[in-house]
Amino acid sequence: MLLAGQSKIKLTVYTVFLIVIALAPLFLSEFRLSLLGKFLAYAIIAMGIDLIWGYTGILSLGHGVYFGLGAYCMAMHLKLAATPDQLPDFMSWSGVESLPWFWIPFHNAGAAFLLALIVPMIVAFILGYFTFRNRIKGAFFSILSQALVIIAVTLFVGQQGYTGGTNGLTNFNTFLGLNLQAQSTKLLFFYLTLAVVVAVLILCSMLVTSRMGNILTAIRDGENRVRFIGYNPVAFKVFIYCVSAGLAGLAGVFFVLQEGIISPAQMGIVPSIEMVLWVAIGGRSTIGGAVLGALVTNAAKTTFSEAYPAWWPIMLGAMFIIVVLLLPKGIVGTITHYTSNWKKPVLPKSISSSQEAS
Repeated sequence: MLLAGQSKIKLTVYTVFLIVIALAPLFLSEFRLSLLGKFLAYAIIAMGIDLIWGYTGILSLGHGVYFGLGAYCMAMHLKLAATPDQLPDFMSWSGVESLPWFWIPFHNAGAAFLLALIVPMIVAFILGYFTFRNRIKGAFFSILSQALVIIAVTLFVGQQGYTGGTNGLTNFNTFLGLNLQAQSTKLLFFYLTLAVVVAVLILCSMLVTSRMGNILTAIRDGENRVRFIGYNPVAFKVFIYCVSAGLAGLAGVFFVLQEGIISPAQMGIVPSIEMVLWVAIGGRSTIGGAVLGALVTNAAKTTFSEAYPAWWPIMLGAMFIIVVLLLPKGIVGTITHYTSNWKKPVLPKSISSSQEAS
């Protein structure tokens, strides 16, 4: 009964929260609405990180790479759509004479969308399979994931003729015939992103409450025990890591459609660490907490940078420290902890004493 009551309360809170966001266009300016749409895209990444870190115990500090790969895949299509009969401008400036072969599939929007999911998952599979098979985990895996970031950023910056270099890809005009600068198009992408967030939230919640979710949690708490009872942790860890990378790529798609730019700086080490902080602030092992953490952290970052341009990094860092020290379970985790204790029935002293004696 207690669990059922908590589930109803949680469902009610999520529903009210999503309704408020859905009504945001009624009271937010065009600029603020664009920011909220970008934050919702970040929420998709946060849910993916919570799957691997909160439920499986895999701390990845390189998810900016998967986010960037997904964003670049969609940006390549947008760039080709902006220059249908000629080379993209940065290629001409760099002396590239013909369209590279790996750019050709991105003429098709559907292919670009699928590749935005598949390419990050392939990279995640390669890294995950060889590291998890060799039982590399903990801080060692985190270091390897950061090494992946360094390699990817260096590659994208160095290959200017193919990736746009430091400037990245920008100057997009249309997507499937829609004007990306029109207010109606921005509103459409906002609601599409919100719908995807809801869908991912439901799917992730179903996953973590299923039998697989129990196995993932068991791997987090005692991987050797899981291996001893006959399960192969490598297969489960590789699978969930690939799912998380695919969600990061999906987030990159909606980010670039709303932001209109992607560059190597947005897939670097600092953004990758910030993604983990979103989950820590919202609450590990709470899918809804990951969404809340992404929204709250980025909203605070925007507010601090606007109000206190010289001090906002210090203020944001102070917020991280306060949350880690005072709310180690995150916002949602702490609220859930105290509400569950508050709702526990209080046993009479005689009954509790007899239970302790037994």
